[in-house]
Amino acid sequence: MRRAWRNVIVLLLAQALLGAQMSMIFIVGGLAGQMLSPNPCIATLPLSMMILGSALSARPLSGFMRRHGRRAGFLLSCGSAALGAAIAAYALASGNFWLFTASALFTGVYMAAQGFFRFAATDCAPPEFQSRAISWVLAGGLAAAFTGPLLVRWTAEVTAIPFLATYAAIIGLNLLGPVLFAFLDIPRPPAPAQGHSQGRPLGELLRVPQIAVAMICGMVSYALMNLVMTSAPLAVVGCGFATADAANIVSGHVLAMFAPSFFTGHLIARFGATRIVMVGLAILAGAGAVALSGVDLAHFYIAMILLGLGWNFGYIGATAMLTRAYRPEERERVQGLNDAIVFGGVFLASLSSGGLMNCMGGSAQAGWSAVNLAMLPFLVLAGGALLWLMLRPREVAR
Repeated sequence: MRRAWRNVIVLLLAQALLGAQMSMIFIVGGLAGQMLSPNPCIATLPLSMMILGSALSARPLSGFMRRHGRRAGFLLSCGSAALGAAIAAYALASGNFWLFTASALFTGVYMAAQGFFRFAATDCAPPEFQSRAISWVLAGGLAAAFTGPLLVRWTAEVTAIPFLATYAAIIGLNLLGPVLFAFLDIPRPPAPAQGHSQGRPLGELLRVPQIAVAMICGMVSYALMNLVMTSAPLAVVGCGFATADAANIVSGHVLAMFAPSFFTGHLIARFGATRIVMVGLAILAGAGAVALSGVDLAHFYIAMILLGLGWNFGYIGATAMLTRAYRPEERERVQGLNDAIVFGGVFLASLSSGGLMNCMGGSAQAGWSAVNLAMLPFLVLAGGALLWLMLRPREVAR
């Protein structure tokens, strides 16, 4: 438990400090893309490329950490994020949209690594502590909810070229990575002995009901949150509000994403992961309903807070479901596959977000409505899969 708590604290701090860059990028990425883009329909393409970078790097990064340890993987991701921010700053200075888009692929490597923080928290934790360890690490995003938007407000317009100082600040955040991860105490996994079982093949793992449903629910929770959050700053500014209002709304959203993490693990332990995921999907549906009901600041705030809360229950619950469904020797392969699937779905959602927001209906309000209506079929998919899993034990018993 001492080692488990030490790692949880290190990862919580990493989520709080390094994780601030994610909210910063989601606030300014679409606005910077809109400023540079030759076509408004692809304004959010840089954010989509960041998520594509996450999807493409999740499995290789998981394999790299299996061979070289968690610390090496996390340090690699910080270097990649710093490089991506430097390229983005140069692209802003030169007005090059396509270079700005390409820079996001490097940031995506860090995004994938941050997703592994929650799994790393369980590596040395006893089974009864794992869901709480996941929740505590994600609770570090509570600090990021304040520091990220605050840094955006301080840096967005201090230079002649908007957002240039924001990306410089992101480089500085990543320089904290080596200091933090020096205290991480997760032993490198031992090399498997000759003839040692590698676990079930991936095809068989994907046919395990709990693994398949956990991946679907995790992907839908994260993808829908990203779909709406990517468009939110564009919608807020497009409806006549200031960039500072967009930053405050994203701050409230990120706060709602991570503040419940202090008790989500306890709720999962008491009521079960599947019930918590179902509640999360219902809250995501409520977020869409509020967003469709109006475009006042109050509607934006309430919808985005509900969106964050629904993501928290859905994503943490799905992660807890997944960690209980595989064998120890299957850990890295399942985690890498899960995050590749999750971020693949998030990439498609992000790619669709800009098109729905800027090219549907001819106004910011119409685009915002299209974004939120697009949530419905995916909520039906995840909810149906979860109900099937919950009812399945009764069918097997009969």
